[in-house]
Amino acid sequence: MQLSAKELAGILGAEIEGDATVQVNRPAKIEEGEPGSISFLANPKYEAYLYNTEASIVVVSKDFVARESYTPTLLRVEKVYESFARLLSFYDQAVQARPEGIAPEAYIDPTAEVADSAVIGRFTTIERGAVIGPNVVIFDQVFVGANARIGAGSILFPGVRVLHQCELGEHCVLHANVVIGSDGFGFAPDEQGVYQKVPQVGKVILGDRVDVGANTSIDRATMGVTRIGEGVKLDNLVQIGHNVEIGAHTVIAAQTGVAGSTKIGKHCRIGGQVGFVGHVNIADGTQIQAQSGIAGPIEEPNQAWFGSPAIPYRDYIRSYAVFKKLPGLYRQLHRLEQEVEALRNRDK
Repeated sequence: MQLSAKELAGILGAEIEGDATVQVNRPAKIEEGEPGSISFLANPKYEAYLYNTEASIVVVSKDFVARESYTPTLLRVEKVYESFARLLSFYDQAVQARPEGIAPEAYIDPTAEVADSAVIGRFTTIERGAVIGPNVVIFDQVFVGANARIGAGSILFPGVRVLHQCELGEHCVLHANVVIGSDGFGFAPDEQGVYQKVPQVGKVILGDRVDVGANTSIDRATMGVTRIGEGVKLDNLVQIGHNVEIGAHTVIAAQTGVAGSTKIGKHCRIGGQVGFVGHVNIADGTQIQAQSGIAGPIEEPNQAWFGSPAIPYRDYIRSYAVFKKLPGLYRQLHRLEQEVEALRNRDK
């Protein structure tokens, strides 16, 4: 992919400062820029790299004022991060070998409904009654189960499994090896204490513009729905249990596990390796630090939590400031006890 500064300026609505004919074919970090690459400068901490980078083009804000000389062509935009994200999306689509049309190696059940504009890769299976919406892109080796629905503009990368009756909204992205509608973890002991399987007959529903990272698994409900709200972003290796509900625009980092029937509010931010017990409610706007354990409900919205079991973030930081001093405090206490004992013995 070769694009000139003039062409990129047209895509971004940018002002050009420098050589409009210079061409680039790849993005790069500003500190690693090479000829033929495009980078960006949004954080002032990285400004020094602009004066030494070999990148051919750098995207900067319209109000940026250089303090030294530089060699790249500048593209001046209103919002640097948003503009560069658009460029990365454009580049991503250009370099990926996406399927075209419907591959002859794909299997599509005669009762399935597939929009004319959908594309389906090799060795993909679309089962009976499934509905594939307009402009859906399904890569190789994907499985879409019976009566599942894939909303318009969604992208399913290789190895994705959307199992029976599950539903995706529009413009969802499922990365490699995601499983939607895996069996909920339901077992009950019989009279002999042997665990017997409880059938999981519900489904999973994803709202619009949900992004699910590689190897993440979302369990179907025992009954009813496991529901992921609009705009939710799940990182790689996240486990969502049966009947969980996640509110709109919540983000969850890698290796987090959410036990069954927990309800997480809207606009929450959850770090990596956080664990949730089941059947608790988490208020809107909650922020949870990585590796925290949530053992009970969080009722007050827009609060930060940390620790295991988690407590309010600032309380944890204050507690940790004391906790890490405990060995020294113990030695000091031990010396004081010895001194008190010596005084007692002296006065006898």
